[in-house]
Amino acid sequence: MIVGFVKELDEISAAIAACRRCELANTRSKVVPGEGSHRAEVIFIGEAPGREEDAQGRPFVGRAGKLLDRLLAEIGIGRSEVFIGNVLKCRPASSEGKDRKPTEREVSACSHFLDSQIEKIKPKVICTLGDTATQYVLQKYGIKPDGISKIHGRVFKAGNLKIIPLYHPAAALYTYRLERVMREDFKKLKSILDQRTLEGFVG
Repeated sequence: MIVGFVKELDEISAAIAACRRCELANTRSKVVPGEGSHRAEVIFIGEAPGREEDAQGRPFVGRAGKLLDRLLAEIGIGRSEVFIGNVLKCRPASSEGKDRKPTEREVSACSHFLDSQIEKIKPKVICTLGDTATQYVLQKYGIKPDGISKIHGRVFKAGNLKIIPLYHPAAALYTYRLERVMREDFKKLKSILDQRTLEGFVG
């Protein structure tokens, strides 16, 4: 059963590698399907790969990824215990070669891969990192989204699934105050996971 399950996720990754549904297929170095435990209770979802991720084919391996790893370690969670991915599986870059925000068309073309990964993994908690991931995931589950500054650290329920919006680690690299805020939000995540219940935490 586990072998078949892993095969299904591998098939999603293969479909991502072959995808030509938008123009990012012409500019990417490598696709970034996501990585981590196939039985993860928690999925972290960011916006899109950046320069380092595009080069390595792995999510969150740049400076923001190192901060994410530290925040996880501080609450006793190893990277291999969770699944980490993005709404987009290819890097959106400007004509000057800088990271940019994904377009609606790119999100529409790519997001079904993330939907399939969530469906197969069946996490108990989804942590969205930043506005793009938060907007997409909340809307996907019929929840009216708001700006990340207003709802970070809150818990939303979608059936048995819990969704926790968080700041993107990249934002905290430039604003030290946000790193402190993220540490508090990660402590809340740990408390929620330790209790195995969300009573009293619903936003």
